[in-house]
Amino acid sequence: MYDYDCYPQCPTKTVYDPPVRIYRDYYHPQIVQVIHPVEIVNRHHCVPCPQHIYSYSERDEWSTGKGHKG
Repeated sequence: MYDYDCYPQCPTKTVYDPPVRIYRDYYHPQIVQVIHPVEIVNRHHCVPCPQHIYSYSERDEWSTGKGHKG
């Protein structure tokens, strides 16, 4: 143990440290509207669809009677 009475009495001195800054963050919801533009494009295309059309021709042929036994 030290005996402080044997040393001369020094005057008390006050020393201040620089202040310490403590941050306490609080978060609050904030509504932010985000706009998403959408463009609808109607595209029209021609697509080949076959439509089968038949043309008919008719003719008469006359036989000469050769080879016909009658």
